[in-house]
Order: sequence, then structure tokens, then C-alpha cells
Amino acid sequence: MPEVPLITHLLAAGHGHGWDQLFTSGALGVLVVAFGVGIVVGLTGMGGGALMTPALIFLGINPAAAVANDLVAAGINKSIGAGVHWRRGSPNLKLASYLIAGSVPFAFAGGFIVHEVGNKGAQTSFLTNAIGWALLVAAASYALRIVLQLRLVRDGNAWIQEDIRVRPLPTVLVGAIGGLLVGITSVGSGSLIMVALLLLYPRMIAVRLVGTDLVQAVPLVIAAAVGHVINNGVDPAILVPLIIGGTPGTFIGARMAGWVSQSIIRNGIVVVLTLTGLKMLGVPPQWVGIIGAGMLLLGPLAWGFIRQIRGLPAFDNDATAWRVPAESEEVQ
Repeated sequence: MPEVPLITHLLAAGHGHGWDQLFTSGALGVLVVAFGVGIVVGLTGMGGGALMTPALIFLGINPAAAVANDLVAAGINKSIGAGVHWRRGSPNLKLASYLIAGSVPFAFAGGFIVHEVGNKGAQTSFLTNAIGWALLVAAASYALRIVLQLRLVRDGNAWIQEDIRVRPLPTVLVGAIGGLLVGITSVGSGSLIMVALLLLYPRMIAVRLVGTDLVQAVPLVIAAAVGHVINNGVDPAILVPLIIGGTPGTFIGARMAGWVSQSIIRNGIVVVLTLTGLKMLGVPPQWVGIIGAGMLLLGPLAWGFIRQIRGLPAFDNDATAWRVPAESEEVQ
């Protein structure tokens, strides 16, 4: 009989399924992981779904349950961040409306697509592979975002524009692709769509870019969550610790953001997502280790080379070496 992770037994134990399991060691494990991921999100504004969903799976939680509960928790957290930006008037609502038009239908369909895959075994296999590929896409997106934002370091605010011309068709297409990815895997709302917006609207003010992404992400994530809840439901033993642990973690991480090198953490996220994605895709551990070692050893050299191409010093110990302005750094 194959070994089953301890947390699976803990979450499956008890007289019912849900509220009576909130005080088990399994729920405590979810809370601790959510707190840790929340700190990373607060520090960097990146990595919520991309880090939380695979972490839940590695804890032994069924992938379908991990995606559904993470999406519900993300909908709550993103609503708070979007509210902050809404009060400041930073989102581009026209741009957000096109993104929402493309993303919401596909995000809602995600849970039904997973449901139609087959039985639980087929769903687990499908989601494990889908999330693995989504993590690799997220890692590449984060890396590209880092490179694109070097413009801000080099040129300051000289290249930005107060108003942009919205491009409806490509914007709706970005929303549709991002919505489908999030709807199936819960990964991508803060990575793929943000990078696509950077490519489509390179002169958009940073605070408007982040605010627009957050505002469009709320209906996107909620639609995806509804689709999964209809098909899989939610487990309070997972959802409640996600919210209770993630919220203070995010707050503490945001307060610590000025103390820690953003460059190191965000580059570290790229490495973690890449290795996690490879593991979920079944790449042999020895190759995952070799690729990880190569990224750690050669990554700084590649980063220094890219900085030099952009006309910057190869290495910079300044923690703000490529950060966006402080007022735009809200949780994504």
C-alpha cells in the first residue's frame, strides 16, 4: 500500500468533513504554510497562487481541493488589495473591463473542464501536469517581468505616459488566456497577465498597471473559484487556515519589504517555481537538483550580463535596484 502523507489522514479524520477539523494538526500545517507564503507575497507582491497551490499539494491535499480552496482565499485577499487601489483612483477601468470580458468566462469554465476530465485519479494526473507547466510559465513570466522593469531603473519616469490607448482585441485575448490558466490551475493572475500588460502597454504608469491588474484579478479569481466550488466544493479545514494564516503573513511581509533585498527574493521565486514545476512534471530528482544548482551558479552571471546590456552595472547591492515605485507595490 503506497504511503499517504500524514496531513491527508489528518484532514480525512473526524466525524464529518470540514468545520470539525479546524483544530487538527493538518489544519495547523496549512495555516503555517499560508503564513509563510503570505510573507513572501507581502515582501514581493508576487507568487500567491503559484506558491500556495503546489505547497498544498505537497502537503498531501488533493490537487482539485488545493486549487478550489486557494482560489476562494485569493478572491478575498485580492479584493482587499483592489479596494486600496480603487480608493486611490489608480486603475485604468477601461483596460480592466476588456481584461474582465476575456477572462471571466474562461476562468469560470476552468472548474468544469477539470470535472470533465474524468474520475479523481484522472483529475489528479491532469491537474498535476497542468500546474507543473503553469509554474514553468509563471517562472518565465516573473523572469521576463524582472528584465522588463529594468527600464524603470535605467530611464526613471521619463518613458511613462499618463494616458494610454487601450487595444481591445489583444487585451481581451490576454484576459482569455490568463483566465483559462487561472481557472484550471489557480496560477497566473499575478504573473502571466501582468507581464502581458507590460508588453502591451510598456509606457503605462506603474501604479496604474498594478491597480488595473488587481482590479481585473478580483472577478477573474472569483469566477474561477465559483467554477471549482460548484464542481468540488470547499473544505473549511483548508480554507479557514489559508485565510487566517495568509492575511497576517502578507501584512508582516509588506512591513518587512523595506528591510530585505527584493532582487534576491524575486530571483529566488523564479528558481523555486522552476524546480517545483519540474518536480510536478515528474522530472527525476537528480535532474531537478542539477538544474537547480545550475540556476543558482549561472543565474547571477546571466543577470549581470543582462544588466550590462541594459546599460547598468552588472551587480548592484542596492535593495531597490529594480523595484517599481513604493506607492505601486500592493499585494497581487
